[in-house]
Amino acid sequence: MYNRIIRNDMLKSKFITVITMIFVAAAAMLVSLAAILVVNLSGALDNLMTQAKTPHFMQMHSGEIDRERLVDFAEENRNVDEFQVVEFLNMDGAQITLGNNSLAHSVQDHGLSVQNKKFDYLLDLNGRIINVSDGEVYVPVTYMKDNTTKVGDVAVISGKEFIVAGFLRDSTMNSSLSSSKRFLVSNNDYAELLGHGEIEYLIEFRLKDYSLIGEFETMYASVGMEANGPTVTYALFKTMNAISDGMLIAVILLVSGLVVVIALMSIRFTLLAKIEDDYREIGVMKAIGLRLSDIKKIYLAKYALIAAIGSILGFILSIIFKGVLLENIRLFMGESENSSYGLLFGVLGILLVFLVIMTYVSSVLKRFRKISVVEAIRFGTSQEKRAHVNRLTLSRRKLLSTNVFLGVKDVLARKKLYVTSLVVLVISVFIIIVPQNLSNTISSKSFIQYMGIGHYDLHIQSNNPDQTDQIVNVIDSDHDVSKYVVMTTKTFKVKMNNESEENIKIELGDHSIFPIAYSEGRAPASEDELALSDINASEMGKKVGDMITLEIGGDEEDFTVTGIYSDVTNGGKTAKGVFHDNSTNSIWTIISVELSDKSLVSGKASMYADEFDFAKTSDIDEYVSQTFGSTISSIKTASYVSIAIALVITILVTLLFMKMLVAKDRYSIAVMKALGFTNMDIRVQYVSRSVFVLIIGVIVGTLLANTVGEMLARSIISSFGASTFNFTVDPLSAYLFSPLMMISAVLIATIIGTSSVEKIKISENIKE
Repeated sequence: MYNRIIRNDMLKSKFITVITMIFVAAAAMLVSLAAILVVNLSGALDNLMTQAKTPHFMQMHSGEIDRERLVDFAEENRNVDEFQVVEFLNMDGAQITLGNNSLAHSVQDHGLSVQNKKFDYLLDLNGRIINVSDGEVYVPVTYMKDNTTKVGDVAVISGKEFIVAGFLRDSTMNSSLSSSKRFLVSNNDYAELLGHGEIEYLIEFRLKDYSLIGEFETMYASVGMEANGPTVTYALFKTMNAISDGMLIAVILLVSGLVVVIALMSIRFTLLAKIEDDYREIGVMKAIGLRLSDIKKIYLAKYALIAAIGSILGFILSIIFKGVLLENIRLFMGESENSSYGLLFGVLGILLVFLVIMTYVSSVLKRFRKISVVEAIRFGTSQEKRAHVNRLTLSRRKLLSTNVFLGVKDVLARKKLYVTSLVVLVISVFIIIVPQNLSNTISSKSFIQYMGIGHYDLHIQSNNPDQTDQIVNVIDSDHDVSKYVVMTTKTFKVKMNNESEENIKIELGDHSIFPIAYSEGRAPASEDELALSDINASEMGKKVGDMITLEIGGDEEDFTVTGIYSDVTNGGKTAKGVFHDNSTNSIWTIISVELSDKSLVSGKASMYADEFDFAKTSDIDEYVSQTFGSTISSIKTASYVSIAIALVITILVTLLFMKMLVAKDRYSIAVMKALGFTNMDIRVQYVSRSVFVLIIGVIVGTLLANTVGEMLARSIISSFGASTFNFTVDPLSAYLFSPLMMISAVLIATIIGTSSVEKIKISENIKE
């Protein structure tokens, strides 16, 4: 009997059944996709770092190196499992041509390496340790993705020709956030090119117990080991590798959660509409003695079937789309050994959606207890609706037309009914605006101020302090330069409370010329003040107002911490000061330049790059594009998909809501027709209701997107390196185009959804 009732009911309301299945399928697909992606990203990343034997601690160093002292340190430290010093032959990008493409304008530091013997292996696309032959070069996989080169191309490095034999995965430098990229060549070819570049060293350790990494870092710094460069740990390598795909997954998780809520709201619409349609039949079933549990079973069985079919369809769609979304993970990290677990967690996600839906349906069906048998059989609809119709009156104040007034009045009179539609519209606006604002924020030039980089046009870096004056003299004589600043980075020892020492890299100069954004406090302004990067402040246990002691020229000096900021440079462990020091050699010097005419930036970057061949010159816009490009692309794609999902949801939910309202309002519509209202008058009233609710939804949704949404986005981007930021909003998109798209979607859906008004007959719906 149940099967026949359910089949007939679904055939009778095919449209509502299909729409409900679509919502369930969309929610199930997104939840399943998020679960599959999380498991695969985690598994692929762990697999890559295990196969490559990623260092637990890496100290980059330029300058002279004492290998014997490093060996002694490693042997004396009981926590060191393996140790090696890797050479990185830094080459100017102009010296490297891949196929027809030169790397002259790349912001990355490019270098040649040979395959390591102990750990930090460079892997091919099958996850195997690469054995390279003479005359071959393996290129970072990022140049495969952007179509810079392909296997078989001729690569020219400092005049020597190589064949591109393949692409490599580098667990320490895969990410675009890493400032360096390694090319793998044979030992013989490396020796031949040794005099064409500048050797830098990667001092690498693997520990027996990684949980003691903090203790190891302190010990390394306290004995004054080589530290002329950034320090990076295993955890930071993992974070940088996961950022681009991780942020995409975070957006999918956010949208999937909201779509599940919308699916529940849509089911509420359809269920209430169905109850209105079946009001008399429900009354008859109660009158003949059917138990409430038996009546509920009919509806539960129907929605169990809809939820099951929708969930299965959603899972199938997630399997179809996962290949596209996993493509980037597979390219940069390889296959996950946990891929089968990904499907398992996808199924668990589907089951969770199914159980949530059935629990919600069961809770909605509790309203059967409130249905009066007499009222249901006599009127065929709820008495509450009839009472409301009898109170319809028109205000004498003609600020609005009659039909618009009646539409708005109905919304205000039946707030509980419209609140569900309002919630869905608020969520839809949220889904549209938050990913869009997140994309605009990351794409904006000002975003780099939240990442520890000032807002300027050109970035010139030199590792030789003797060359700084030459650069400054040229810039001083350039009339197109509006302002510039010279920043020198030096290493100092910090005296900790436990009497141990740590090394800290401090950028000295005037930090007011190209300011950055501070999560707390401000930039240092006097010689006894210091600002710390977020990672340094966290590791040292310092906050704004605390004191920090540095050893400068053999003397101990106290500084006050005035600010804390985010930083993606130099492993995120930096500090900023304005004091003067002649006792310590600089690690590098950065000259930041702003031009009076922005159209000259590209030309000036090329000119300075040619003139200062000993330094690295970058167009800051190009730097942002190359460094954050993959992440920007992922979030932008997610924002476009979110807009499409939100608009489809808006149309479908509005359709369902209008059909529910028309079914619920049959008596009211018949009364209005009897009073002389035309079909067009009634439809205008429904359009007025939809637009009124939409206006409130857009306002509330926009406010929430710019407050709660910003907090959610901040929690996502905090893993990206920025502990604080404010949304960069495109007013035209957020406040004009998005609302217009929503209004268009709602109007179209309302017009279609109220088409059945014309079929309502006065004689059939007005009863004694």
